[in-house]
Amino acid sequence: MAPTILVAGATGNTGRSVVETLSKLLGSSDFLSGYRVLAITRSLNNPTAQSFTKLPGVQVVEKNWVEISADWLREHEVVRAFIASHNEPSQFAEETTFHVAALEAGVKYVVRISTTSPNVRPDAVTYYARAHWAIEALLSTPEFEGLHWTSLRPNIFSQLFLNSSAELIKQYRKTGEQSTLRLLGPVDVPIGIIDPDDVGFFAAQLLAQKDTAPHNNAKYILNGPEDVTGAQIVKMVEEYVGTKVENVSYKDMSFIEAWAAASPGSAHLKLSVKHALKTSWAGLCSTSTTSKEVLEIAPPKRTPAQVLKSLVEQS
Repeated sequence: MAPTILVAGATGNTGRSVVETLSKLLGSSDFLSGYRVLAITRSLNNPTAQSFTKLPGVQVVEKNWVEISADWLREHEVVRAFIASHNEPSQFAEETTFHVAALEAGVKYVVRISTTSPNVRPDAVTYYARAHWAIEALLSTPEFEGLHWTSLRPNIFSQLFLNSSAELIKQYRKTGEQSTLRLLGPVDVPIGIIDPDDVGFFAAQLLAQKDTAPHNNAKYILNGPEDVTGAQIVKMVEEYVGTKVENVSYKDMSFIEAWAAASPGSAHLKLSVKHALKTSWAGLCSTSTTSKEVLEIAPPKRTPAQVLKSLVEQS
């Protein structure tokens, strides 16, 4: 067996790009010569997982990452890992179990996905932001000195931010009618939303570094290449539909109600996600905050306009 880079959450928002990019790097990097990529998925029938089977140097295994043990990591010769955890209330317990197993198994480097940087603090109202802070605090302790790690703090993903706009455009083209355009952002505050593929591409570049020491204990902020305001999104939508948008609801987090209601046992926690974008609304999440290392290694490329176009073109 070969030294292995594990991708946990391989079929998720950022994981797909990590797998695809690492597969390409295996063939172009002298350092990665002889390595393999192990992409884990909860279902081998997942279309994305199926596409991985065609990539050079990639092996796909059906396994839930929360069940990974130190013995399993040793058995598969995992030396580096990427993890994009869920944001359920059990996140802290399950993700830290993974990190403890990695430490015990002698894994050398982990790249993890965090959340919007201004939210990662111990007094964050949003529950999963506190979990990300606590995970980073745990990894920063002397007990974890043997495990190099980098935490990526991406801004809100472009697809989530623009999905309602794409749906209105498609609805209007089909019926000639408009519903209310519900936007997550305010009318005039610039926000550096980012495509998750750009996040995954950067993560793969880190995992391919021969020397991970410069990135150990780092917390990198990632934004897209361009800021966008609510007013600019409305203008883009109007250009697609060829008429004025009739009703706009800015800073609209109403979808959280339905999400929270779907899991009543933790609804009170999930309702706290209503507060997640307040830092963005306050102007703290523009492209000016992007870490210099991100711009030096793999600057994000996908603009809001490009993402909206791809969403509109999806069937």
